[in-house]
Amino acid sequence: MICPHCEKNLLRKERPNNTCSHCRRTYALDPKTNSLGLSDLRVRRIVAKVTEEGRISVVPDQLWYALSRRRLKEGTFAPGCAGTSLFAGLVVGVFGIFTETAYLFLASGALLLVSAGLALARAAGAGRGFPVMSRTAFRSEALAPWQNVYGRLPPGVVDDAPPLPSRAGTRAPSGAQPGAVLLCPDRSTTAFLIANGLPARYGIALAKDLDAVHALPARGPVIVLHDADAHGELLVRHVRASLGQRTVIDAGLPLRTVRRLAQAVPYREKQEKPDRETMARLTALGEFTEEELKWLGKGWRFPLVGMPPARLLAAVTRVAEQVSGSVDPERRRAASVGFMTWPGSAAQDHAGER
Repeated sequence: MICPHCEKNLLRKERPNNTCSHCRRTYALDPKTNSLGLSDLRVRRIVAKVTEEGRISVVPDQLWYALSRRRLKEGTFAPGCAGTSLFAGLVVGVFGIFTETAYLFLASGALLLVSAGLALARAAGAGRGFPVMSRTAFRSEALAPWQNVYGRLPPGVVDDAPPLPSRAGTRAPSGAQPGAVLLCPDRSTTAFLIANGLPARYGIALAKDLDAVHALPARGPVIVLHDADAHGELLVRHVRASLGQRTVIDAGLPLRTVRRLAQAVPYREKQEKPDRETMARLTALGEFTEEELKWLGKGWRFPLVGMPPARLLAAVTRVAEQVSGSVDPERRRAASVGFMTWPGSAAQDHAGER
């Protein structure tokens, strides 16, 4: 790896205890000792991409996703085992030919069958989408060492632990009633919006669930922001049923749209599949294809933190402008004919691919 301080190329023996043997300075992450293969230089490079070179703030979960995208696409099922089995099978087979030993032929055949089976399983998607480092583990295995070495999170990454930060440093006038409510169950996404000043700028109150919505004095529209997964698809329906005539705006993520985007990389957790009741409710809606229901039933999701941060911020800003009436007439006309449909698919986001 390359030392993040002196930029010397270091062999494993030249960096004991995460310390460069040339400049004697300590670094945070060694690609050989963490499951995502992270280095300080890679983290800095991806942080620069997701923060638009420091123009916006992001939260740890958004950085986790950007750094995990490549591994989520590749999968975690028997990495390298197919190639190893193939090589071993060929070697054993060659020895069997020269020695004319029957059991070597049998061993070679078994190894080749194992290799073929593993290759077919990987091609069919076995293990794909499972994070090798969870969102929780990322904080302890990557961000904690970083903070120990550098004394803070990477520049542009804000802590989403209480109290939530505010990049803009502004608040709605004291006693002013919010003009709308943004309901978002994902705390990381809420922290991201606060860090970039959106709720204060547009006078929008934030809520994590329906109880919080009912407790707020606001009587304006309710904007629902959710992951593209089984629970997210049901959330909007539940909110509309609970709020009666009150305006409810589904701000996404839209499942069908996101699944068509080549750059959208979904993931799943082994212990977090939707239960039978949830799937029965989705099926009863009659709004999803059989293939979509199968995808949701396996626990696949595309999270809000997986949306390129600048694009997510721009999309929620558009909704906030339209709700608050602060959008100019030209942009309102453009939105009405679909020029600002979210999420756009024209440009791919390659954060985390390098």
